[in-house]
Parts: sequence; C-alpha cells; structure tokens
Amino acid sequence: MNSNPRQIRLLDLVQARGTMTVEQLAETLGVTLQTVRRDVQRMADAGLLARFHGGVRLPGSTTENIAHRQREVLHAEGKARIAAAVAAQVPDGCSLILNIGTTTEAVAKALLRHRGLRVITNNLHVATILSTNPDCEVIVAGGVVRARDWGIVGEAAVDFIRQFRVDIALIGISGIEADGTLRDFDYREVKVAQTILQQSRETWLAADHSKFHRPAMVELARLGQIHRLFTDAPPPEPFPALLAEAGVRCEVAGG
Repeated sequence: MNSNPRQIRLLDLVQARGTMTVEQLAETLGVTLQTVRRDVQRMADAGLLARFHGGVRLPGSTTENIAHRQREVLHAEGKARIAAAVAAQVPDGCSLILNIGTTTEAVAKALLRHRGLRVITNNLHVATILSTNPDCEVIVAGGVVRARDWGIVGEAAVDFIRQFRVDIALIGISGIEADGTLRDFDYREVKVAQTILQQSRETWLAADHSKFHRPAMVELARLGQIHRLFTDAPPPEPFPALLAEAGVRCEVAGG
C-alpha cells in the first residue's frame, strides 16, 4: 500500500507506544473515529498493523520481525534519505560489508553510481542491486538462505565473513533500546552481524527513527561498538546523551 502522511504518523504512534486505542489515535491525529478505523483496516489488510477489540498494535513482538515486503514500504522516504547520506560518505575504491535489512538495500541502490567498490554481503537483495553496477565487485556469503527476505545466515556465513577485513561495515538493526543495546530477532542473523563488526575497520549503523525504543529479543551489540549513526530524525531521549557518551557521530539525513 502507498501510505499517506497521516497513516505514516499513525504507524509512528503505534510503534512508539506499542498499543493504542482507536479513540487515542483519533484524538492525537485530530481526525474522526471513522477515519482512524478506515486507516487501521487498510493497514491491517496490508499486514502493517494488528487489530484487537477497541485498539491496534504492531503485528510482531520481541520475537518476530515484520515481513520483508511490509518493511520495504514502511518509512521508505526516511530510508531513502538515510541511504543518500550514507552514499555521500562512502568513498570510491573502498571495501564494505552490507548486512540484512531494507535500509541496507536502500543504501545499495544509492551506491549504484560509485566506482571501484568491493562489497561483501549476506543479503541477496543487496547483491542483486549492486551487481548491476559494472564498477562494483560483489561477493556473496555462503550459508542458509532465509526464504522470507533472502538473507543468508548460519555458521557457514560466519566462517565466510571471517576471511575478510573491510574498510566499512554498514549494518541495519531492528531495534535500539534505551540501555544502548542494538537488537534483532534472529540469533543466526545476529551471529553473522557480530562477525561483520569484528571484521571491519569502521562500523556505520543505518536506522530510521522507528528503531529507537523498539524491542527485539537478541542483543547484537552496544552503541559503543558503532562509529557513526545515520538516521532520519533527531534521536529521542535518552539517546543523545548515550550517543555522546559512546562517542558515536550521529548524522540526521535531511536534517
């Protein structure tokens, strides 16, 4: 579905609070109950929200992420701005690792005009996108392919990544919690991402505003392990202080 600005704000509200009643949404958005119910129904049909009696919540939990196709359209404009900001900082002729996620896929699209890149990835979407750039060498990790998002996970992928040492690791994440932990849903994906961090000289995190305060089950890293954060809106409290304490350079794309 093509979400309008009101529906995008509705999603942001539900993501920030976890659950909301129809009445709360109508009051906050300044629209009628009928409008909210219509928006909620449309977004539930698209799998972006889950309805319960009198209210709405996100369809997933701390144990399961939103489906890949739904994540592609969720905050797509913000991800595009993040991708452009990242691409502007990636020099030609460098080596990178890009991991699983729709934000890293947006970055791959933004890198199509770069020259002399060597990109290692465990994301078949990223590999497909960047293989159309004749000035980019793409190396795909071996391992188990997850059918739901074409991500490559497992011990074979971990062993493959360990062969390399790259200039920049560009990772996406499912959630950043208020204690400074970066979290995701699949422990097999997390193991690969942790190896990516170990094999990189510099680590960049690309995360749209919805990832702040979003819970997920498995700890991937802490903010202190990240050098740069690219996001699409100023981070909410308590993250400015956490980022400063960890020495993370934060760039708000388009801000």
